[in-house]
Amino acid sequence: MIISTTEKINGKEYEVLGLVKGSTVQSKNIGRDIMAGFKTMIGGEIVSYTQMMNEARALATKRMAEEAKTLGADAVLCFRYASSSVMAGAAEVIAYGTAVKFK
Repeated sequence: MIISTTEKINGKEYEVLGLVKGSTVQSKNIGRDIMAGFKTMIGGEIVSYTQMMNEARALATKRMAEEAKTLGADAVLCFRYASSSVMAGAAEVIAYGTAVKFK
């Protein structure tokens, strides 16, 4: 599965199959919160949160690609991520794009 942020792939003609998306909601746990609280006192990257968000993006991307595959897509174009707070301590990450089939 080709996943690209561009609107087209040079040399390829395709038909648009439609919007595809994948998402996940991740929450913090008490251990991460305590360590993050200490880290905010001294500054710097909160590695456990960075890892959590990397895992969330990877899972959302995988789910989007699976949805595209069920449509018979060869690629997802105009790929993007978005995130939002769902509730206190929980955030959603969504991966979305346009599923296309090569001619």
